[in-house]
Amino acid sequence: MKTLVAIAALSLASIASAQAPTPAPAPSATTGTASLTVRFEQVVAPSGQILMSLFDSEAAHDAGGKPVRVGMVKVEGTSAIVTFTDLAPGRYAIKTFHDVDGDGKMKTNPFGMPLEPFAFSNGATAQGGPALWKAASFDVPAGASETRISFQ
Repeated sequence: MKTLVAIAALSLASIASAQAPTPAPAPSATTGTASLTVRFEQVVAPSGQILMSLFDSEAAHDAGGKPVRVGMVKVEGTSAIVTFTDLAPGRYAIKTFHDVDGDGKMKTNPFGMPLEPFAFSNGATAQGGPALWKAASFDVPAGASETRISFQ
């Protein structure tokens, strides 16, 4: 169990290298691109930043592989919003944490348990480690779409 928790913490901590999404042209249904707006809710501390990783495959998501995009948004209230543009329509999943103190790292206790709020897309929950792709993934169609993530 301690190993799974440590893996979860490392997986979420790897998000800390995230940077703001790269701006891209506005999506268009005719070009077959998608945009995804992520609304973060239940933000308990109006400080720091939210760091996230967007994955487009089960292999990358569950095995700690490279995300297709990373993002960061400064927290200035009880919610935050970030939009990823120029995505290929398909299935995606998000791992995220609220870096309350803004140090770019997820705080953990001596056993590797996260001390800062974290969340996964699709309302998925941690089960001895990060939520699995099967629970966290969702479809992003061509055009504009939105998902909401609440912190645990």
